Amino acid sequence: MAYVPILKGKAGEFMALEHATPELRAHIRPVMEIVPDPDLRDILETFCDHAMDAVPNGMVLTVDCGALPVVQVLQGDIGGPMARASESLGLRGVTMCPVVRCTDTDDVMAEAASAVAGHQGGACLRITVAADSSDPVPDEGQIRALLRRLKVEPEEIDLLIDAGPVRSIPGRDSAMVCLLEALRLLSPWRWREKCVAAGAFPVNLSGFPRGQATPVPRLDAQLWQQVINRWDGEPPDFGDFGVTHPRMPVKSKGTPDPNMRYTTRGDWQVFVYPRIRSGNDDFFTLSQDLVASPYWPSTGAQTSWGDARLLDCADRRRPKAGGGTEWRACATSHHLAVVSANLETLGRP
Repeated sequence: MAYVPILKGKAGEFMALEHATPELRAHIRPVMEIVPDPDLRDILETFCDHAMDAVPNGMVLTVDCGALPVVQVLQGDIGGPMARASESLGLRGVTMCPVVRCTDTDDVMAEAASAVAGHQGGACLRITVAADSSDPVPDEGQIRALLRRLKVEPEEIDLLIDAGPVRSIPGRDSAMVCLLEALRLLSPWRWREKCVAAGAFPVNLSGFPRGQATPVPRLDAQLWQQVINRWDGEPPDFGDFGVTHPRMPVKSKGTPDPNMRYTTRGDWQVFVYPRIRSGNDDFFTLSQDLVASPYWPSTGAQTSWGDARLLDCADRRRPKAGGGTEWRACATSHHLAVVSANLETLGRP
């Protein structure tokens, strides 16, 4: 069973992907969302540069341009975000699988069709059944229209059903009903792959107590297990949003307190430490406490590239503790490794 992490296409997430082991790469099908950022001169070129450096040879990168405002991104260039991403990734030797939605405009669909033809990596149809979305599950006519516009067969498309944020037990149970209904309606098509995804990590860490680990239930993993238990057909792959909230982040102000979003079997253990020492040196203390905690895995630094970096910090084998980008990379690296291993050995995330 594959793991489909839906990751924000930023430096930390790409760093984690770059350091994934060959075994992990063989079990994941990453979706990268391009994040709008007014501070970047060219969002698309920055994203494509990261992809060139981080995406292993032979891996198909599923790319979602859906959050980009076309007018802001184009700046006089010809072609929308998807066309530019397709061209730039092609020049860098990265195979792209574009994400499409049945609500996309004709122009976006035309660019997606061109990307599919050029990269030969198929497409990903993303359908949302999130509680805050009013979009219905597409009917047969809409699916056939999408296939015509993309000039593909269903066997060339990965189906991604996205339940969005899961904030509570009632929300989890409600999302399960929506996911099962979407699977029932869409499974008759012969998709290349099927995945159901959701995210349960909070929007930010502002309300977390400092100086300790706080558990956050992985309701997205629970939701997937509920769906699997009740679905009679072929089990869909598991998808989540890594260690981030599903929605696009709001631009943060200031420097984050040292933190680590550490994935365990049933929870995230969220460490947030107050800024007492100079620089980010409090992260050394955080790392020491994490390594000494019951949450540190028996495989230790061998668990992932991120865990090796955390042990280096705990043992003070580094002159600097890094910053927010590297902390996110370590957390994502650990999360990818743990979820993939759980799916392979236990059959659950």
